[in-house]
Amino acid sequence: MTVTDAHDLDQTQEALPTLGGAEYAQTLRQLSQASVDRHFDAFIDIPWDHPDFQVDPTDERWILPDGIDPLGSHPWYKGLPVERQIEIGMWRQANIMKVGLQFENILIRGIMQYVFTQPNGSEEYRYLTHEATEECHHTQMFQQGVNRIGVDVPGMPRWMRAVSGLLPLVASRFPVAFFIGVLAGEEPIDHTQKQVLRGSKQLPPVLARIMQIHVAEEARHISFAHAYVMRNGPRLGRVERQIVALLYPVIMRVLGDAILIPPKELRTEMGVPKHVLDELYWNSPQSQEFLAELFSDVRMLAEESGLMTRASRRVWRRLKIDGRSSRYRSEPPAALVDPVAVDAA
Repeated sequence: MTVTDAHDLDQTQEALPTLGGAEYAQTLRQLSQASVDRHFDAFIDIPWDHPDFQVDPTDERWILPDGIDPLGSHPWYKGLPVERQIEIGMWRQANIMKVGLQFENILIRGIMQYVFTQPNGSEEYRYLTHEATEECHHTQMFQQGVNRIGVDVPGMPRWMRAVSGLLPLVASRFPVAFFIGVLAGEEPIDHTQKQVLRGSKQLPPVLARIMQIHVAEEARHISFAHAYVMRNGPRLGRVERQIVALLYPVIMRVLGDAILIPPKELRTEMGVPKHVLDELYWNSPQSQEFLAELFSDVRMLAEESGLMTRASRRVWRRLKIDGRSSRYRSEPPAALVDPVAVDAA
């Protein structure tokens, strides 16, 4: 971080419209009420024993969707016999759910660590305990989905599982960085599931229902994390702002890779060639474009919260996750087609 970069960050902070305390509290009250008005239970809202919700290993709807899932679009995968496409598709969907429940387990522990420090009357305490409750239901829902598919998937890479006990401790000491990390986990899964739901004409009913419930409730969770960073990013001290601005893209890339890139077991157990995975994550131009698009919402947040500086922008570019920011949250990817941004990515 140069002196010029620090000066530019200070000027940005001075001009930044900070999310007011009353507005922030009202947002939390609305999110809390939404959790009361509309919430889901993993064993009430999914009819696990209904015949249509049984997992059939011959059901071609488990084939990974072409044009949406990176592996499903690869010529190697599309050239496999149908039964192998189904087998790999089931393994991949089960592992995505396992990653989701592991990440949410970390999130729940971090939330509990954070709210332990909150005073009486805290609007954050009430909302975040609603969120933790919902995330507990999500972990049950995902684990039940994995159990029904019946494959022993590992989920996150081994290194991520090894450090999972330390990550929740960040929540009370460096909460802005923690909730940036929350977005690094929630945004890729949410983005991918929305793409599957929008673009797939047919999904196995159990998979479609799991995704629908998760997307519906994650909208609140992502809204809170955005509001938290918008509220507290501009309030950081000068040195901490500089550090968090530089760490922001690193957190996004490292956690995004841990969540999106399949573990080595997809090669060793399912026989997917290493060169196929290397191309998909992230050597091909199409995969690099997907990666850049994936973080368009959080780039917008970085800019709006004063955490996008000249120095940090170079880090975004170096990590190949720069590009055009969203104009509004959840802007459909088709609206983001920008030759300049694609070339930059």
